[in-house]
Amino acid sequence: MHFYLEPGGKLVGSIRVPGDKSMSHRVIMLGAIAEGKTDVSGFLEGEDALSTLGAFRNMGVMISEPESGRLSIEGVGLRGLQAPTGIMDVGNSGTSIRLMAGLLAGQTFSSVLTGDQSLLRRPMARVITPLSQMGAVISSREGCPPLEISGGRKLRGVHYELPVASAQVKSSVLLAGLFAEGFTSVVEPAPTRNHTERMLTGFGYAVEVESGSIGLEGGGTLQGTRVDIPADISSAAFFMVGASIAEGSDLVLEHVGINPTRDGVIRILKAMGADIESSNERDVGGEPVADLRIRSAPLRGIDIPVEEVPLAIDELPAILIAAACAEGVTVLRGAEELRVKESDRIASMAEGLTQLGISNTVHADGITVIGGDIGGGVIATHHDHRIAMSFAMAALRASDRIKVSDCAHVATSFPGFAELAVRVGLRLDVADT
Repeated sequence: MHFYLEPGGKLVGSIRVPGDKSMSHRVIMLGAIAEGKTDVSGFLEGEDALSTLGAFRNMGVMISEPESGRLSIEGVGLRGLQAPTGIMDVGNSGTSIRLMAGLLAGQTFSSVLTGDQSLLRRPMARVITPLSQMGAVISSREGCPPLEISGGRKLRGVHYELPVASAQVKSSVLLAGLFAEGFTSVVEPAPTRNHTERMLTGFGYAVEVESGSIGLEGGGTLQGTRVDIPADISSAAFFMVGASIAEGSDLVLEHVGINPTRDGVIRILKAMGADIESSNERDVGGEPVADLRIRSAPLRGIDIPVEEVPLAIDELPAILIAAACAEGVTVLRGAEELRVKESDRIASMAEGLTQLGISNTVHADGITVIGGDIGGGVIATHHDHRIAMSFAMAALRASDRIKVSDCAHVATSFPGFAELAVRVGLRLDVADT
């Protein structure tokens, strides 16, 4: 499946993007090991989150079929998961495999996690190392999936200092800590998204957070609850950028999660001159939510603050499209994490920007982009959903047609992206050839 985009247009209207992917993964995992029923609304019915759902069904958890973002989970308790019937395939989902590795490390049964060709190339040593320190036994293929997780291992709490800020590694260690003897704590070099900590608290589990350290005592109990998942700021980011760069745009994004460990994209775009107005701010299930109005504005290049990078890690590809449309130079550093996403996103974005005539220089930990006139061309996504959606928005400022190849993976995080984008003004067609 490919996207064909005609140049120009503007984004106008009011939309709600799908539910937060990070929270959708976590609510399945925590709901599964809670006591009693958990009712969920706003669940993202994308391929990644559905992979997590399928894996827990395979371990004996009753989960209703999602319908318009609503589902219910019959929790089996901390020790109630059953051995899966076979190898668990989580598709393209790095979140699923890394978080589940922690959760499965403390089970009485052995399990195997695998995924698609993209996932099989993604590094897992970052979670295997701390989990091994806790007593887990995990085999991999030279540090990549499949992961073979031995059951019946007694885990012990650890104090682990993350070498690189990563919400996935932090969450994996904390989930293993639920099954460990003693206290488990993780120290972050910089803040990362805190959905795991917030959601554990929402399920009634005591979590200690202090000065960059997050910790919990093993062996407690989670209680089933109600969870309303806000719209995903990572999905909203594409439209924030699109409305910012396309003259005449005036777009409202409804019910967007603005968790302070996730809203770096808003601060970065505002620093570039974007016109983003927040209203109707409220708290939904422990998560801050707001409606965002974005109007087109002239953008300028900036040095992206290094401290904002972990708080906007998934939104950086879209931000680089804003950089391509900005006056002057934008410098991104401290973004090594982008190299180990669904693709090497630094290399993928550099390749695509070059294809569209935008000058850039790649660094080991980032990229420098010189704003300019966007041309047309064919973009290789490297099977990465965020690369695809980012370059789709570039067409709003392009002088010629853009083809974005291999966009099937968009459904992993944003089912219905093309239809929603067309509704608000993107000139996009979808074709199989």
